[in-house]
Amino acid sequence: MIKWKIPLYKITNDNEDLLAVKKVITRGTDWAIGPEIEYFEKLLADYVGVDHCLAFNSGTSSLHAALLAIGTKEGDEVMVPSFTFIATPNSVLVVNALPRFVDIEQETFGINPELVERTVSKSTRALIPVHYAGMPCKIEEIASIAKRKKLYLIEDAAESLGSVANGKNVGTFGDLSIFSFASNKVVTTGEGGAVVTDSKKIYDKLKLIRSHGRKDFENYFSSTRNADYITIGYNWRMSSITAALAISQLRKIEKLIALRRNHARYLSSKLKRLQGIVVPKEPVGFRHVYQLYSILLHTSKTRNALMKFLTKKGIMSKVFFYPCHLTSFYKKLSSSKGNSLKVTENISSRILTLPMYPGLKKEELDYIVNSIGEFMEQLE
Repeated sequence: MIKWKIPLYKITNDNEDLLAVKKVITRGTDWAIGPEIEYFEKLLADYVGVDHCLAFNSGTSSLHAALLAIGTKEGDEVMVPSFTFIATPNSVLVVNALPRFVDIEQETFGINPELVERTVSKSTRALIPVHYAGMPCKIEEIASIAKRKKLYLIEDAAESLGSVANGKNVGTFGDLSIFSFASNKVVTTGEGGAVVTDSKKIYDKLKLIRSHGRKDFENYFSSTRNADYITIGYNWRMSSITAALAISQLRKIEKLIALRRNHARYLSSKLKRLQGIVVPKEPVGFRHVYQLYSILLHTSKTRNALMKFLTKKGIMSKVFFYPCHLTSFYKKLSSSKGNSLKVTENISSRILTLPMYPGLKKEELDYIVNSIGEFMEQLE
């Protein structure tokens, strides 16, 4: 196993995080369905600017639950990008629907609204645009299409809590939206997720789906009352320990975002001087939270060589993302065929994600920049 001088990410934590978790552990009860759950849900709903929030044990279960809550069924098509983590299309398959891959645009690496407009069919039930790396996609245009075509819009904002598009927070454009709190996210609990919505009807469905189809009037684990189960459901609850950590992390979110943005600004100011490197750019009116910091190289060959060079230097880098439709599993599915995904394949072949986390030091940033500069000089 490689011992990295600079890993791809490090989790930022402090004494408040430790005390929050310790408080739940030492009370010796309510480790599940404790008061921290609802408090975290309220904090997150207020931060995003929505009426309802429900915490889940992962971003993946959040996405699965979101599709169930809107009644997705066998034969339905759901538009998704292929330039995303595999959970996005997989969530469609596990509710027996078909993921329809749509190509991305080159400005934000989000699903292309023009292609969405052309691809809608009678079978299309929903759209799942992905806000890549902390950058909002062209969500206003996509939301307009969804409204006009009477489609459900589920924002996959797993990577983009805190991102803003023209004065509106990511997570407020869709009928419902999901977030992830996995280890490398801006706000992290190791694992965890949430669904937010303004719809009370969808919120009530999500509550049943999350916890065995049980209609809860009080804490199941501290009640003698016989619970009633009114539909099928899952065990997708977030633990109280996780929620306590989520509260502590969420209270620091603006500080964490500011540090990421400062680091990204510094990296971009240096790297953009190097011929052959394209750095991320924010469209006017957008706020990028840089959950990932990804650059583009001119060719796949150069990208792959740079990865190897950085590895020798002890700098971790990674490709986010290889296209889902080119994985062994999706190559077998008919839903992977038909639409051209040339932009997805081109961007994916040239993209490289560099280390990005709040605790990066200036000397580490300079080491990354100088190492890339050294590599690019060798190409000349």
